[in-house]
Amino acid sequence: MCHPAWRRAQIAAQHLRDLTQLRRVRDRIDREYTRPLDLEALARDADLPAGHLSRQFRLAYGQSPYAYLTARRIEHAMALLRHTDLGVSEVWRTVGCPSPAVFTARFTELAGMPPARYARRAPGTAPGTAGHARHPANGSSRNEEATEAAPLLA
Repeated sequence: MCHPAWRRAQIAAQHLRDLTQLRRVRDRIDREYTRPLDLEALARDADLPAGHLSRQFRLAYGQSPYAYLTARRIEHAMALLRHTDLGVSEVWRTVGCPSPAVFTARFTELAGMPPARYARRAPGTAPGTAGHARHPANGSSRNEEATEAAPLLA
């Protein structure tokens, strides 16, 4: 029979491997947000069942992989609308949103205003959301994530 400490070490090692896989999925979403990505493809590439990936991703990051992907797209759309002369229809295509209706609904939810109104704002000014998309799960932005102290992992 194995020593209890060995079993705990095995569990801890598996947890680290799972976090590594989840981080790779998240990094892939960050890199390829403009491409069509679906849960099945992400799970297949991570060598995980889709349901397991979705549950673990939500536990680790507070939102589903799809919600994370959409938030990335909206953040980039906000930057494009602030810093370029692209119109709303060009922006939703550029960031990879599947349709203008989905783009408008998620943009409005995350930015607090429709994209057309956001685009009419003076260049470089930020709306009440401090200029970047808010994560619905925890109210924080990805940009704020880097300034917070890293949590201690047990």
